[in-house]
Amino acid sequence: MGDYSTWENWIAKITGDLKSSRRWRQLYPISRNQMNSPVIFASNDYLGLTSHPIVKKSAISAIEKYGSGSGASRLVTGTLDIHIELEKRLAEWKGSQSALVFSSGYSANVGVISALGGDDAFIVSDELNHASLIDGCRLSRTNFGVAKHCDLGDYERLLGENREKRLIVVTDSVFSMDGDIAPLEELAKLCAGFGALLIVDEAHAVMGPYFNLDSEGKYFGAKIARIGTFSKTLGSLGGFVATTSEICDLLVNRARSFIFSTALSPGDAGGALGGLSVIQSEEGETLLGNLRKNVEVVAPYLGLKSNHPSPILPLIVGEESLAIEASKFFLNRGLLITAIRPPTVAPMTSRLRIALSAIHTSREIELLCLAIEEWLDR
Repeated sequence: MGDYSTWENWIAKITGDLKSSRRWRQLYPISRNQMNSPVIFASNDYLGLTSHPIVKKSAISAIEKYGSGSGASRLVTGTLDIHIELEKRLAEWKGSQSALVFSSGYSANVGVISALGGDDAFIVSDELNHASLIDGCRLSRTNFGVAKHCDLGDYERLLGENREKRLIVVTDSVFSMDGDIAPLEELAKLCAGFGALLIVDEAHAVMGPYFNLDSEGKYFGAKIARIGTFSKTLGSLGGFVATTSEICDLLVNRARSFIFSTALSPGDAGGALGGLSVIQSEEGETLLGNLRKNVEVVAPYLGLKSNHPSPILPLIVGEESLAIEASKFFLNRGLLITAIRPPTVAPMTSRLRIALSAIHTSREIELLCLAIEEWLDR
C-alpha cells in the first residue's frame, strides 16, 4: 500500500485510478461562432432556444431592468416581480395550482425531495433516475428503496412493504441516458392506491409524455409534483416545481436549496419567460415538429423505432475506451458527441449520447446518419 497520508499523494492516487480506468474527464471549450466548429449533437438545447432572438431579447431586457443579479435569497430581498410572473406562467403551462422557481434543476430536485422526506417517510426511486434525484433521496435522510427500471411490480412490492410510512415515488419522465419514458399513467394509479406522492422530473420531456391533471391537480388520482428545468426546453438556466399551493408554501419554508441560495438571476428568469412565449406559439409547434422529424430520421440508424419518444438516442458501445474512440471518430467527421462513461452509466454500457435539436439542418442530420453507418460498418 502506498503512502496516501498527504493531500498530494491522495490526489495523485485518485487521478491515476481515474486515468487508468479510462474515466478521466477534461473540459472541451466550444466557440459556437468560430468557423469550422463541429456540429454539436450532445447539447440538451432540444428546441434551439438558447440562440433564439426572442429568448435573448427577453433576457437582455430583464438585465437592463433589474440588473445582472438578484442580490439575495428569495426570503431576504431576492424575490422580484419577474420571479412571481414566471411562477404564474409556469403554473399555467403545467396546469398546476402553483409553481416555485429554483436556481437550477439540480437544486430543485434536491430541495423538493429533501423538504418532503423525513423519518416517517419512505421513497421509491427508479434505478435509472438522474443523479440529482438520487442525491435528493440521500440528502433527505429518508429511507428509500431502488425499484428496477420501470418495473411496476417492483414499485408495488416496495410500496406494499412500507405502506405504514408516508410514501413518495420519484422518477424521471424521460430518462436522460436512454431516452425512454416512465410508465407514468400506471405509476400514478399505483400511487393513488397507496396514497403516495408522485414526484416526476420532466427535464428531458420536450416531446412528452404530457399530463392532463384533474380539477384537484391530481393525475389519475395521485397527488403530483412536477419538476422541470429552463436549461433544456426553454433555453435558459434554472429549475422549478409545479404542484399544489400547499406544497409550494411548504417548500418555501423547508427546501434548503431554495432558502439558502441567491435567487435566480433576472436574466435567466427573463430568458425563461421568452422561451415560454416561443414554445406556446405557432413557432413552438413548428420547432417541435422539426425535432420529431429529426428523431424519425436518425432513430432507425441506431436500431431504434422511428417513433422513439425523445431526442436522446444512445449509441451503446460497451467499453469505456471504445466510447472515447467513438467520440474521436465522430469528431474527426465534424460532429461533437460526448462519450458517456461510468459512473454516469453502468459498467460496460458506455455510449455516445446523441442529442438532437429542432434546429439541426437536414444536411447535418444526413452527415450524422452517414457517420453512424460508417462507425457501425467499420
